[in-house]
Amino acid sequence: MTEANDQLRHARERVESPHAPGQPASRQDLAEMVNEWIWQHRGRRTDIDANYIGKLERGLIRSPQADYRAALRAITGVRTDPDLGFRVRRHSSPPVENVDRKGFLRAVIGVGAAAMSSAPLLELLTPDQATPVPSIVTEADIDGVRTAARVFGSWDNHYGGGLAREAVIAQLRHSAEMLDSRCPEKLRGELFSSVGFLGHVCAMMAFDAYAHDDARRMFRFTQACADEAADWNLRAKTLSSMARQAIWCGDPDQGLTLTEMALVRADRLTATERAMLLAARARALAKLGQVQETLRTVGLADEQFAQADPANDPDWMRYYDQAQHLGDTGHALWDLAVRQGEAEQEASARLASAVAGHTETYVRSRAMSGIKLASLTMTVGDPQEAAVIGAQALKDARSLRSRRAADDLRDLARRATVFERIDEVDELRHDIRNVLAAS
Repeated sequence: MTEANDQLRHARERVESPHAPGQPASRQDLAEMVNEWIWQHRGRRTDIDANYIGKLERGLIRSPQADYRAALRAITGVRTDPDLGFRVRRHSSPPVENVDRKGFLRAVIGVGAAAMSSAPLLELLTPDQATPVPSIVTEADIDGVRTAARVFGSWDNHYGGGLAREAVIAQLRHSAEMLDSRCPEKLRGELFSSVGFLGHVCAMMAFDAYAHDDARRMFRFTQACADEAADWNLRAKTLSSMARQAIWCGDPDQGLTLTEMALVRADRLTATERAMLLAARARALAKLGQVQETLRTVGLADEQFAQADPANDPDWMRYYDQAQHLGDTGHALWDLAVRQGEAEQEASARLASAVAGHTETYVRSRAMSGIKLASLTMTVGDPQEAAVIGAQALKDARSLRSRRAADDLRDLARRATVFERIDEVDELRHDIRNVLAAS
C-alpha cells in the first residue's frame, strides 16, 4: 500500500490560510499559493489544485517537478525536499544521450576532446566573422528578407512564438542594417516594406511568448518602416496586430483606438484587410460589453470578407483565409456568449468551422479556436461534448510553445472544474496539466 506523506500534511497545517486567519491552510489554499509563487518566481502559469495536493499527501506522487518542490519549500519554510517527504530522482551516471550528443558536436564542429573540455560550447558556436551586409542593396537581397519573413512566419503559425525567437531577432538585426546601405531609389520602398514584414513576424512571435515590451518595440519599428515606405497595407496590418495585443493585455479601449486609426484610409486597403480590421474592432467591442455594436461590426466584417480577392493581398495577409476570419469573429462572439449570454450558437458555429477549416500550416490557430470552442461548450453546453472537443484541441496544443494558447488551456481547465466528477472532464483536466507542464 502507498504510504501517506504525513510530513507534507503537517507542513501544510503549519501554514496559515490566507482566507481564514488563524486557521491552517486547506489543500486548495496551498495549491493557490503554489500557483502564485511559481508565477511570481518562475514566470509561468500553473494550475495545480486541491486534488493534486491530496495526491501528494496520500503519497501517490513522491517526486513532483522541481518548481512545485521549490514553491512548497518556500511556502512551508522548510529547507530540503526530504523535509517534505519528497524523493528526488538521481542518476548515478550521465545519460547516454548526453554523451552521444557531445560526440556528435565534436564530429560536426570538427574539434577534439581536449578542445571540448577546455572551451565553453557556446564559444565554439560563435562565428569568427559576421555575415556581411551588402554595400548596395539589390532585388535579390530584398527577396531574401521576404523569404526569411515567410519562413519564420510559417514556423510561428505552426509551433508558436516561443521556439525560434532568438533566430528571427538575429535575422531582423541583420536585415535592419541593410536600411543604411546604398539602395536604388526605385527599390527603397520595397526594402523598407520587406524589413518591416520581418519586423512584424518578430513582433508577433514576441507577443505570443508574452515578451510584451519586446513586441511593442518591434511593432513601433515596423510602423516606422511602413511610414518610410508609404506602405498603407503594412501600416494597417501592424496597427491591427498592436490592437490584438492591447486587447489580449486587458486594454480593449486602446485596441479599439488602434483599429480606428488603421481604418482612417480604408479605401487604400484590400477587402481582406478591411475584414481583418473589423474583426479586431469587434473583439475590442465585445470585451467592452457593447453587444449590438459587436454584432453589427461582425456583419460588416463578413460583408468585406465576401469581397476578398487573395490575388490583391500582400504577403502578410496570406494567413487570413475563411477559417481565420471565422475564428477571429468567433472569438469576438465568444466574449458575448460567455459574458452576456448572447450569440452562443453563432459563436459555436464559427469556431467549429474555423477548427475544421484550418490546415496543418496553421496549427496554433486551429488549437486556439478549438480550445475556445471547448471552453464555450463547457460553459453553456454539454460538458462531455466539451471534453471531446478539448481533447482534440490538445492534440494540436502539444506541439506548441505559445503562452497565449497555454493561458487559454488554463481557462478551459478552470471552467471544467465544475464538472470534474464526470470522468471525461476529469481526464481532460489531467491531460491539460500534463501538456502545460511539458510546455
